Amino acid sequence: MSLELKLLGWSVVLLLVQIVLQAASATSEVGLPYAMTSRDDNRQPRSVYAGRFKRALGNLLETYPAFVALALGLVVSNKAGGVGAIGAELYLAARVLYLIIYAAGISVLRTLIWALSIIGLVMMLVRFLG
Repeated sequence: MSLELKLLGWSVVLLLVQIVLQAASATSEVGLPYAMTSRDDNRQPRSVYAGRFKRALGNLLETYPAFVALALGLVVSNKAGGVGAIGAELYLAARVLYLIIYAAGISVLRTLIWALSIIGLVMMLVRFLG
């Protein structure tokens, strides 16, 4: 199995962790009975961490489709490895760090780590198109 596919699998783990963190932090604030409703009144959690986990998940979802497409594209086109694999590693490592730094509330470093994840995607794209 290629490194890109292994990282794709680990990216699903990260996605699930972020979904659970977001859901658990919101549910702990609004309560389980409300979380089990249709939420028509759109009650929003107000805690700092619930907001950060929600925004971090949203941010991941903005770039995740590109990562999935590029990882699969590299494997299918027999271009796995090289700079694409390094880019995939950079993307996933940066996304893990991004979650930690965002939860800690470290703004400038968070943005730099986000930029590293984008660089990882660009590296994957260069390999795919090259």
